[in-house]
Amino acid sequence: MLIDAALQLAAEGAEVSVREAARRAAVSPGAPFRHFSSRDALMAAVAEEAQRRFRAEIEVALGDAPATDPLGRFRAFGLAYLRWAMCNPAHFEIISTGRYFAHGGSTEVTRDNAEVIALTERMLADAATQGLLRSTDLKRIQIAGRALVYGFARMNLDGHFPRWGVEQDAIERMAEGVIDLFIAGIAKS
Repeated sequence: MLIDAALQLAAEGAEVSVREAARRAAVSPGAPFRHFSSRDALMAAVAEEAQRRFRAEIEVALGDAPATDPLGRFRAFGLAYLRWAMCNPAHFEIISTGRYFAHGGSTEVTRDNAEVIALTERMLADAATQGLLRSTDLKRIQIAGRALVYGFARMNLDGHFPRWGVEQDAIERMAEGVIDLFIAGIAKS
C-alpha cells in the first residue's frame, strides 16, 4: 500500500514523503515508520519493486527468444526494456534517475543492475564468439545499446515524439525499427 502510494506521488511529480504516502494509503502517519525509517528507505523499496517488475518483463521476453541467437536475444532485451519503460513511466523514472532514489542505497537494486549488465555482456560475448559482430569492442556496443534504449525511453517519457512526427500509436513500431537499425549496425553483414 505504501509503496503504491509513493509510486503514485512520484508519477504525479509530487514530492514523496513517508507521511504523504501514509496519508494516501489511508494509514496513520506514524505507522509507516515501523517499516520505513525514512523517505530513502521507502523509495528504496519502491525502486526494488520497480526493478523486480523490469526483470520480469526481461525474463518473459528472453524466454521467447532462442538461446542460440544472441543478437535476437539482445533485440528482445532492448524491446522489453522499452516496452517496460513506456508502460511504467513512474517506475522507469525512479530507477533511472537520481531524483527519487540514490542508486547505491539498495544492495538489491545494485545487485540486480549488475546482473542486468552481466546479462547484456554475455549476450554480446556470445554474439562475438559466433562471429556475428563487426566490432570486438563489446563495452562500446553495450554502452551504445544502453544509451539507445535509455534515450528512446527518456524521449517518450518527456513527450518528444510528437515534435518528431511520431504519433502515440506508432511509438512502439518506431522503437522496434530503431533497435533493428542498431542491430544492423553492429552485426556483420
